[in-house]
Amino acid sequence: MVILLSAFNGIEGMISKLYTSFDAPISISHNARKSFYLREIDTTALLKTAGVSAISKEIEELVVLRKNQRWINANMHAVDPVFLKNANVSRHLINQVGLGAIQQSGFAFLGADLFSKLNLGLGSDQNNIQVYAPKRNAKMRLGKSPFHLQQLFVEGALNYNQELNGSVLLWDYNLAAELLNMSGSCSKILVYIDKETDLELVKQKLQVQLGQAFKVQTIFEKNELIFKTSKSERLIVFVMLLFVFVLASFNLVASLTMLIHEKQQNIVILKAIGLSKKQRFQVFFIEGLMLSFSGVFIGIILGLVVCWTQQAFGWLVVPGANVPFPIVFHMTDFVNIILAASVLSFIFTFFPVRFLLFRNDAGRT
Repeated sequence: MVILLSAFNGIEGMISKLYTSFDAPISISHNARKSFYLREIDTTALLKTAGVSAISKEIEELVVLRKNQRWINANMHAVDPVFLKNANVSRHLINQVGLGAIQQSGFAFLGADLFSKLNLGLGSDQNNIQVYAPKRNAKMRLGKSPFHLQQLFVEGALNYNQELNGSVLLWDYNLAAELLNMSGSCSKILVYIDKETDLELVKQKLQVQLGQAFKVQTIFEKNELIFKTSKSERLIVFVMLLFVFVLASFNLVASLTMLIHEKQQNIVILKAIGLSKKQRFQVFFIEGLMLSFSGVFIGIILGLVVCWTQQAFGWLVVPGANVPFPIVFHMTDFVNIILAASVLSFIFTFFPVRFLLFRNDAGRT
């Protein structure tokens, strides 16, 4: 249980980092419109909210990318320098190619999979592509294009997670706003908070400030399916391990049965020297608990040793990622394991000992 729960915690943490490094802790969008004007929100008041460290504006739009005869859809995220800093874009650049462009205006980065599908090269000067972005409120007319067209030079490739690698175009907010005629507008406002700040509390404060016209979401609500699935899987794993523990407890029942059978003469002596039925029960009950808890203690120690060696030496790696398999042990897991083991140990010791001693006394009478 220690090893499996720690491994599951590590996987859960790794998944969380993959999403939280790109997505802001809190995002603000309009309830009725895809975009809104920045003047509709008092950004100064947002920054003064307790726990808020920075805010960033973003335009999100579906676009089509073209390189020669290669066409591909992408999800454009037009962002500002605040996003680049808080999303740690520099750490996710493959081979750090394009790092200098982060400090300049006009940057453009593609997810690693998109970068590869368009047949672009890291550090190449031939990374020019065309971006087709839909015109808003445009009337379809013969001979008139429904798209804005922009030439773009891709500085480098991003490696976040499989979903983003295959869909994201990260572009300069100012250039995207100019192309889409959205200057002074955005699709979302991204809110970054201080460490050790209650995310839900900050969300509630922002919702009160903004009113019902705007939707305030935490990263866990935005990626609700992913995090709920992870928690559900973890619960299922814990329940399955409890069933394994129940099956293993039958060995304890068998050991107690053999013990009482072998100690028939000792039981007679205990009875002869004046021990009551209750006291004889306590002797074997305590011995059964000692057998059970010694096994639990040894199992926990061995589990912690295995987890420590994995953390220290990384002898097991994640296939395809070439990184040590993450191991994280939470104190709540330790408490849950001890609690579950205690309850099951009590059940599988109390009732078998009581039944066996009762049958033994009945047989002798």
